[in-house]
Amino acid sequence: MLKGIFRLKQYFIALILLLLAAAIFNSCFAKAEAFFILNAYHAAWLDEFFKLITNFGDGLFSIIVVAVLLFFGKKKKATTVLLSYATSGLAAQGLKRIFHMPRPKIFLEEAALHYPNFVEGVNLYGSNSFPSGHTTSAFALATAIVLVYKKKRISFYALLFAVLIGYSRIYLAQHFMQDVILGAMIGTIFALISYYQVYDQKLFRSYKVNKRHKRLRAFRKQALTV
Repeated sequence: MLKGIFRLKQYFIALILLLLAAAIFNSCFAKAEAFFILNAYHAAWLDEFFKLITNFGDGLFSIIVVAVLLFFGKKKKATTVLLSYATSGLAAQGLKRIFHMPRPKIFLEEAALHYPNFVEGVNLYGSNSFPSGHTTSAFALATAIVLVYKKKRISFYALLFAVLIGYSRIYLAQHFMQDVILGAMIGTIFALISYYQVYDQKLFRSYKVNKRHKRLRAFRKQALTV
């Protein structure tokens, strides 16, 4: 797995720098203050753009990607994406129910803060804000795709895709910055774990093949000690 990371270091360096910058920004302001700063500018075309882009963070899109990969016979790639989505999603949903934190609309109402930029046509939820599930799915998908294809030119677009989805959750008043940061971390970590399980640990390799590989490794060790 480390070889894959080093081969795609630009993606992971950029991702780490973005997360650090976001964490520093988030630590410099109160939750509501950061939310207002990030939503300082709204426009009709941006409303429509982010209403569209946020849908790609829905689990359905990840399932569609898995189906397309299976259709083209990319079983290991499909397995990695599916495992990334499923495990990161379970982790995010579990944390949502543990913390049970209010979403922006409820939080701002309780704090008696007026927010003028709610986007028309968006169904606003009230609870389970932390972390962002859409952001988790987006970063899990982006990181899994980058890892399985190992192509540098994909990295930029994958990261941009995930970042736009993450920001859309703030723009649409569904989440705070801290929700998005943790979602990005969860998605990335579980994508790495899933890639390791499928490609390094050969998670779904048959029992006979595993046994054959173990015998081969044992034979090689024995040959080296002779």
